[in-house]
Amino acid sequence: MSDKPNSPPALQWALDGREVDLLHYIFNRSDIKQIRGNPAKVLNVIEEYHSQFKPLMNIGRVKGKFITDIIADRKPSMMIELGGYIGYSAILFGDTIRKNGGKQFLSIEKNPEMAAIATQLVELAGLRDYVRIIIGASDEVLRELVTETREIETVELIFIDHWQDRYRPDLWLLEELEVLKPGKSVLVADNVIMPGAPAYLEWIHATPQEKKDIICKSEVGLLRPNPDLVYDSHVQVFQDTEFGRDGVAVTHLKGTEGV
Repeated sequence: MSDKPNSPPALQWALDGREVDLLHYIFNRSDIKQIRGNPAKVLNVIEEYHSQFKPLMNIGRVKGKFITDIIADRKPSMMIELGGYIGYSAILFGDTIRKNGGKQFLSIEKNPEMAAIATQLVELAGLRDYVRIIIGASDEVLRELVTETREIETVELIFIDHWQDRYRPDLWLLEELEVLKPGKSVLVADNVIMPGAPAYLEWIHATPQEKKDIICKSEVGLLRPNPDLVYDSHVQVFQDTEFGRDGVAVTHLKGTEGV
């Protein structure tokens, strides 16, 4: 990690210890026994630290409510998250999965320190039977879950919230692995306006022919994206989040061109 002034905010924050400080703040509270086993109270305390001490990169209440409504509507048996940070979204969405009859929420986080903090907070919330934190790069873990352990056959609902330059490559990987199914798969991508994910937005809004042109001019590497998949996407704009104007892209797989 770099400590240069122009480092991304996530990297700067990771260097100042605020996430570890959050753990001390929570576990040293006099009401820790009342917080334990209560997801809503754990989220409230995280938000309290965020507002009173140092800001954290959490999904927040407004966008969180938008996504929990999607979960309640879709009722997936499993939901996947790319980029877990300290576990706020894993607690919020994992609890919603539980309340709607789902079985598991998988949160993939590359940073082992953040994953350790998330694991502690998920445990505190009493959600260890529903939420699983997996340490590793998103592409490596996804490929392992699909091709090795075979835990994933169909991506029902996935929340994409890691590095924006990974959004499109990881979508291409999901296409290659053939785990996106028409009428069954929904992708929810955060921060598509700020800081922005233009390559991802270009892909999900493009026609099959436009996607073929994108592949020709892009560094695809060993990935095998499927330009024939037809998506129905829209961006929900949030005018006044804590970090400015932002948007969440919601994408449904409609089918394959010509099928």
